[in-house]
Amino acid sequence: MKSRPFVFINAAMSADGKISTYERKQIRISSDADMKRVDELRAGADAIMVGIGTVLADNPGLTVRSGGKNPTRVVVDSMARTPMDAEVISRKDGPTIIAVSRSAPYERVEALREKAEIIIVGDKHVSLPELLGELKSRGINRLMVEGGATLNWGLICEGLVDEVYVYIGNMIIGGKDAPTLVDGAGFKEPIKLELLGVENMDEGILMKWRVR
Repeated sequence: MKSRPFVFINAAMSADGKISTYERKQIRISSDADMKRVDELRAGADAIMVGIGTVLADNPGLTVRSGGKNPTRVVVDSMARTPMDAEVISRKDGPTIIAVSRSAPYERVEALREKAEIIIVGDKHVSLPELLGELKSRGINRLMVEGGATLNWGLICEGLVDEVYVYIGNMIIGGKDAPTLVDGAGFKEPIKLELLGVENMDEGILMKWRVR
Protein backbone atom coordinates (compact mmCIF):
# COMPACT_ATOMS: atom_id res chain seq x y z
CA MET A 1 0.00 0.00 0.00
CA LYS A 2 1.30 3.45 -0.89
CA SER A 3 2.13 5.79 1.98
CA ARG A 4 0.82 8.68 -0.10
CA PRO A 5 -2.35 9.49 -2.05
CA PHE A 6 -2.88 8.67 -5.72
CA VAL A 7 -1.69 11.92 -7.35
CA PHE A 8 -2.73 13.29 -10.71
CA ILE A 9 -1.84 16.58 -12.34
CA ASN A 10 -4.57 18.27 -14.34
CA ALA A 11 -3.78 21.29 -16.48
CA ALA A 12 -4.64 23.21 -19.62
CA MET A 13 -1.96 24.51 -21.95
CA SER A 14 -1.74 26.22 -25.30
CA ALA A 15 -0.65 24.48 -28.48
CA ASP A 16 2.88 25.75 -27.77
CA GLY A 17 2.94 24.37 -24.23
CA LYS A 18 2.25 27.53 -22.19
CA ILE A 19 -0.09 27.61 -19.18
CA SER A 20 -0.26 31.42 -18.91
CA THR A 21 1.20 34.55 -20.47
CA TYR A 22 4.71 35.90 -19.90
CA GLU A 23 3.12 38.32 -17.41
CA ARG A 24 1.84 35.23 -15.56
CA LYS A 25 -1.71 36.47 -15.85
CA GLN A 26 -4.56 34.00 -15.80
CA ILE A 27 -5.92 33.21 -19.23
CA ARG A 28 -8.73 30.83 -20.09
CA ILE A 29 -7.44 27.99 -22.24
CA SER A 30 -10.07 25.34 -21.44
CA SER A 31 -13.27 24.99 -23.45
CA ASP A 32 -16.70 24.73 -21.82
CA ALA A 33 -16.58 20.93 -22.12
CA ASP A 34 -13.16 20.84 -20.48
CA MET A 35 -14.30 23.09 -17.64
CA LYS A 36 -17.11 20.60 -16.96
CA ARG A 37 -14.58 17.74 -16.99
CA VAL A 38 -12.37 19.60 -14.50
CA ASP A 39 -15.34 20.15 -12.20
CA GLU A 40 -16.07 16.42 -12.26
CA LEU A 41 -12.43 15.68 -11.41
CA ARG A 42 -12.60 18.07 -8.46
CA ALA A 43 -15.79 16.45 -7.21
CA GLY A 44 -14.11 13.05 -7.29
CA ALA A 45 -10.95 14.13 -5.48
CA ASP A 46 -10.37 14.17 -1.74
CA ALA A 47 -8.16 17.25 -2.05
CA ILE A 48 -6.89 19.79 -4.58
CA MET A 49 -3.33 21.07 -4.32
CA VAL A 50 -1.77 24.24 -5.72
CA GLY A 51 1.47 26.11 -5.18
CA ILE A 52 1.74 29.58 -3.70
CA GLY A 53 2.57 31.00 -7.14
CA THR A 54 -0.85 29.96 -8.40
CA VAL A 55 -2.54 31.48 -5.36
CA LEU A 56 -0.74 34.82 -5.85
CA ALA A 57 -1.29 34.95 -9.61
CA ASP A 58 -4.81 33.54 -9.99
CA ASN A 59 -6.41 33.60 -6.52
CA PRO A 60 -8.37 30.39 -7.19
CA GLY A 61 -11.25 29.23 -5.00
CA LEU A 62 -10.71 25.53 -5.80
CA THR A 63 -14.36 24.61 -5.33
CA VAL A 64 -16.81 22.35 -7.15
CA ARG A 65 -18.96 24.66 -9.23
CA SER A 66 -21.70 22.11 -9.90
CA GLY A 67 -22.53 21.78 -6.21
CA GLY A 68 -21.89 19.02 -3.73
CA LYS A 69 -19.13 18.58 -1.18
CA ASN A 70 -15.93 20.50 -1.84
CA PRO A 71 -12.59 18.72 -1.51
CA THR A 72 -9.94 19.88 0.94
CA ARG A 73 -7.79 22.69 -0.47
CA VAL A 74 -4.03 22.35 -0.03
CA VAL A 75 -1.55 25.18 -0.62
CA VAL A 76 2.19 24.50 -0.80
CA ASP A 77 3.59 27.73 0.66
CA SER A 78 7.12 27.36 2.05
CA MET A 79 7.37 30.91 3.45
CA ALA A 80 3.72 31.44 4.47
CA ARG A 81 3.03 34.08 1.83
CA THR A 82 -0.66 33.25 1.37
CA PRO A 83 -2.65 36.53 1.58
CA MET A 84 -5.15 36.73 4.41
CA ASP A 85 -7.92 37.53 1.93
CA ALA A 86 -7.04 34.74 -0.53
CA GLU A 87 -10.02 32.78 -1.82
CA VAL A 88 -8.57 29.49 -0.60
CA ILE A 89 -8.81 30.60 3.03
CA SER A 90 -11.58 33.22 2.97
CA ARG A 91 -14.16 30.79 1.54
CA LYS A 92 -15.94 28.83 4.25
CA ASP A 93 -17.27 26.07 1.99
CA GLY A 94 -14.49 23.57 2.63
CA PRO A 95 -11.38 22.95 4.74
CA THR A 96 -7.98 24.37 3.80
CA ILE A 97 -4.50 23.11 4.62
CA ILE A 98 -1.45 25.32 4.17
CA ALA A 99 1.90 23.52 4.11
CA VAL A 100 4.85 25.65 5.22
CA SER A 101 8.51 25.05 5.99
CA ARG A 102 10.25 25.51 9.31
CA SER A 103 11.85 28.66 7.86
CA ALA A 104 8.50 30.44 7.45
CA PRO A 105 8.09 33.60 9.59
CA TYR A 106 6.44 32.65 12.88
CA GLU A 107 4.02 35.60 12.84
CA ARG A 108 2.78 34.75 9.35
CA VAL A 109 2.30 31.10 10.25
CA GLU A 110 0.32 31.95 13.38
CA ALA A 111 -1.86 34.42 11.49
CA LEU A 112 -2.64 31.80 8.85
CA ARG A 113 -3.32 29.22 11.56
CA GLU A 114 -6.42 31.20 12.51
CA LYS A 115 -7.87 30.59 9.05
CA ALA A 116 -6.51 27.19 8.00
CA GLU A 117 -4.85 24.03 9.24
CA ILE A 118 -1.07 24.36 9.12
CA ILE A 119 1.31 21.50 8.31
CA ILE A 120 5.01 22.21 8.86
CA VAL A 121 7.30 19.94 6.82
CA GLY A 122 10.80 20.64 5.53
CA ASP A 123 13.49 23.11 6.55
CA LYS A 124 13.80 25.82 3.87
CA HIS A 125 11.21 24.37 1.49
CA VAL A 126 8.14 22.21 1.98
CA SER A 127 9.09 18.53 1.82
CA LEU A 128 6.62 17.16 -0.71
CA PRO A 129 7.08 13.47 0.22
CA GLU A 130 6.47 14.31 3.90
CA LEU A 131 3.48 16.45 3.01
CA LEU A 132 1.86 13.69 0.96
CA GLY A 133 2.42 11.30 3.83
CA GLU A 134 0.67 13.73 6.17
CA LEU A 135 -2.23 14.08 3.74
CA LYS A 136 -2.56 10.30 3.47
CA SER A 137 -2.72 10.04 7.27
CA ARG A 138 -5.61 12.51 7.18
CA GLY A 139 -7.65 10.27 4.90
CA ILE A 140 -6.76 11.96 1.60
CA ASN A 141 -6.42 9.12 -0.89
CA ARG A 142 -6.95 10.91 -4.20
CA LEU A 143 -5.10 14.20 -4.73
CA MET A 144 -5.68 16.49 -7.69
CA VAL A 145 -2.87 18.93 -8.51
CA GLU A 146 -3.72 22.13 -10.38
CA GLY A 147 -0.26 23.66 -10.59
CA GLY A 148 1.61 25.67 -11.10
CA ALA A 149 4.63 24.77 -13.17
CA THR A 150 7.13 24.75 -10.29
CA LEU A 151 4.95 22.53 -8.08
CA ASN A 152 4.40 20.17 -11.02
CA TRP A 153 8.17 19.92 -11.46
CA GLY A 154 8.77 19.31 -7.77
CA LEU A 155 6.22 16.51 -7.56
CA ILE A 156 7.43 14.79 -10.72
CA CYS A 157 11.05 15.20 -9.65
CA GLU A 158 10.28 13.37 -6.39
CA GLY A 159 8.44 10.56 -8.20
CA LEU A 160 5.13 11.53 -6.59
CA VAL A 161 2.85 11.75 -9.66
CA ASP A 162 0.84 8.81 -10.99
CA GLU A 163 -1.01 10.35 -13.94
CA VAL A 164 -1.09 13.59 -15.96
CA TYR A 165 -4.15 14.98 -17.78
CA VAL A 166 -3.63 17.89 -20.16
CA TYR A 167 -6.14 19.78 -22.25
CA ILE A 168 -4.38 21.41 -25.21
CA GLY A 169 -6.27 24.50 -26.33
CA ASN A 170 -6.52 26.03 -29.78
CA MET A 171 -4.21 28.98 -29.22
CA ILE A 172 -0.59 30.04 -29.22
CA ILE A 173 0.62 32.19 -26.31
CA GLY A 174 4.36 32.42 -26.95
CA GLY A 175 7.08 34.02 -24.86
CA LYS A 176 10.30 32.51 -23.54
CA ASP A 177 9.35 33.64 -20.04
CA ALA A 178 5.81 32.27 -20.14
CA PRO A 179 5.44 29.29 -17.76
CA THR A 180 5.09 25.84 -19.27
CA LEU A 181 3.40 22.75 -17.86
CA VAL A 182 6.57 21.87 -15.96
CA ASP A 183 9.27 24.43 -15.14
CA GLY A 184 11.77 24.19 -12.29
CA ALA A 185 15.38 23.23 -12.91
CA GLY A 186 14.46 20.57 -15.45
CA PHE A 187 15.45 16.91 -15.61
CA LYS A 188 18.78 15.39 -16.62
CA GLU A 189 16.84 12.58 -18.29
CA PRO A 190 13.30 12.89 -19.70
CA ILE A 191 10.47 11.47 -17.58
CA LYS A 192 8.77 8.79 -19.65
CA LEU A 193 4.99 8.66 -19.95
CA GLU A 194 2.59 5.95 -21.06
CA LEU A 195 -0.26 7.24 -23.21
CA LEU A 196 -3.64 6.31 -21.74
CA GLY A 197 -5.90 8.13 -24.17
CA VAL A 198 -6.51 11.00 -26.57
CA GLU A 199 -9.87 12.70 -27.00
CA ASN A 200 -11.08 15.52 -29.23
CA MET A 201 -12.87 18.10 -27.09
CA ASP A 202 -14.44 21.12 -28.78
CA GLU A 203 -11.53 22.74 -30.65
CA GLY A 204 -8.89 21.23 -28.40
CA ILE A 205 -7.48 17.86 -27.42
CA LEU A 206 -7.46 16.06 -24.07
CA MET A 207 -4.46 13.81 -23.48
CA LYS A 208 -4.02 11.41 -20.57
CA TRP A 209 -0.72 9.81 -19.53
CA ARG A 210 0.52 7.48 -16.82
CA VAL A 211 3.91 8.36 -15.37
CA ARG A 212 6.25 5.37 -15.69
